[in-house]
Amino acid sequence: MGVTMDGTRHPRRGNTRQRIQDVALELFAEQGYEKTSLREIAERLEVTKAALYYHFKTKEEIIVSLFEDLTKPVEELIAWGEQQPHTLETKREIIRRYSESLAGAAPLFRFMQENQATVRELRIGESFKDRMRGMRDIIIDRDADLVDQVRCVSALFTLHAGMFIHQDLEGDPEKKREAVLEVAMDLVTRAHKAARDTGT
Repeated sequence: MGVTMDGTRHPRRGNTRQRIQDVALELFAEQGYEKTSLREIAERLEVTKAALYYHFKTKEEIIVSLFEDLTKPVEELIAWGEQQPHTLETKREIIRRYSESLAGAAPLFRFMQENQATVRELRIGESFKDRMRGMRDIIIDRDADLVDQVRCVSALFTLHAGMFIHQDLEGDPEKKREAVLEVAMDLVTRAHKAARDTGT
């Protein structure tokens, strides 16, 4: 399931384009990006290559589309956050909504981690960093000391790491996601309160 910025869920497998994206990521994970062909993706989907080409001409287009699908809600979240007061409530809402948007993104993050050369070649890595800088700028107090700035950046990375610890820790997936979110919220809250206590 994917999640929109307002927290509503929508099915990932609702149309052919999304099915292609999901199956492509499955095959990339199973046998590697370089060793996977469009023909194999079409065969797994039980569609013709022509039907696949209607949506995507190359594997690169599939990956870029997945990344754009992930980052569009993030761009909307940044635009929303930039219009809000610089309060703890805004920061916590940014973290909560970002956690929701990442709910279905673990396969893409694994792909990015395992295929860093491809990510660099397609320039999606740099674009992703730009989005993270936008998020960082909203949740960091400009005059915060270095430790509190690190806490805020760490809150974002905690959410990213949470997609991987699901595999390593036992328990209900939703409870694990909530635990990761709680840690990220705590980091942002501590940083915000420390900044207020020092008068920044």
